[in-house]
Amino acid sequence: MNEYRTSFQEIAELDETIRQQLVALYLAYYDGSSAQQVLSDLTSKSEVLLLYWHNQLVGFTTLQIYPYAWQDRLIRIVYSGDTIVAREHWGQQALAFAWLAHMGEIKNAHPEVPLYWFVIVKGHRTFKYLPVFSKSFYPHWSSDRSDLKPLADSLALDKFGEYYDRDSGVIVFPESLGHLKEAVAFPTKEEMQKESVQFFLKKNPGYRRGHELVCLCELEACNMKPLAKRIFDRAWHDQRLATTA
Repeated sequence: MNEYRTSFQEIAELDETIRQQLVALYLAYYDGSSAQQVLSDLTSKSEVLLLYWHNQLVGFTTLQIYPYAWQDRLIRIVYSGDTIVAREHWGQQALAFAWLAHMGEIKNAHPEVPLYWFVIVKGHRTFKYLPVFSKSFYPHWSSDRSDLKPLADSLALDKFGEYYDRDSGVIVFPESLGHLKEAVAFPTKEEMQKESVQFFLKKNPGYRRGHELVCLCELEACNMKPLAKRIFDRAWHDQRLATTA
């Protein structure tokens, strides 16, 4: 029996108990941060996806959705913040499936407006979601998506200014604002066989010091891997049925 459940909540509506649970979960896996910093980062996002197991909070990911003027048109950005899942629950798919379904709902709200996933990555496990979900994104080890680099640069410069290095595509803070604890920072031998992990380590060699790789992916059905596409499309279809019923 699947005992996982997920819930999207507005950041502004979170009670103090959940906020402190989020802080504790984050600080259990990251050094170089503090409760104050985690809470500050939380308030800069609009939503959080909560993952529960038997009513225990075991994971979360934050996001901010906003319009963005780009090349004489309006697009939409889904900016991902922190994503943490307790180690004993790394194999679950509930968080990823709920996130994909929500992306389908967001796309359906304005299907004519391009939707991009803007994510800054400081660990190989977060980076793996990009190739699991999508066919292509920037940066990629074999697909040339340099067409996305100007938008990625613009988004990163807007949010991180001088800390963003255009040449490397990496955000470099003077001091770490959060980096994985040593116990969970290093890939396993099995993970090291994956191209995505090798690529991430090459592109962001300073991840252990809190450096973050800027990534961008278009959230469009034609750019989704088969399973991700089914979840994305189903959410879109279900929402359309609900609005026409």
